[in-house]
Amino acid sequence: MATIEVDDSTKRFVAFAARMAHVTEGEIVRRLVADSPLGSEEPSRAAGGVPIYADYEGHRTRGLYFAPARVEITDGPLKGESFKTPTGAARAVVRHLNPSVNDNRNGWSFWQLDNGGPRVWLQSIRPTNTAD
Repeated sequence: MATIEVDDSTKRFVAFAARMAHVTEGEIVRRLVADSPLGSEEPSRAAGGVPIYADYEGHRTRGLYFAPARVEITDGPLKGESFKTPTGAARAVVRHLNPSVNDNRNGWSFWQLDNGGPRVWLQSIRPTNTAD
């Protein structure tokens, strides 16, 4: 059986939740991970990409993220364009929607996972060895 290390406070919270739900502590952790945006199947869908979006200047641009860093725009005027990095894609969106501003953006914090739930930045699933 695998184990994980948590601080005493977290252990107490997990134990309390398990008692309240009449399940094991492991089941509580499994449920928390499964219910989180990072526990969904979406980030590991290598063939179809991970749905992402960016809101900028009142416009929503949707795309797909392909690990380790490629982004393909799937709607709007840039539809069909592919970029080697999230930053390249973010800069293209900014240049298109507001050409008078500096387009310097960090793509990992510009794009969000299109998970239908709370805001989760693309940074949260960024592989550890990307140069961008």
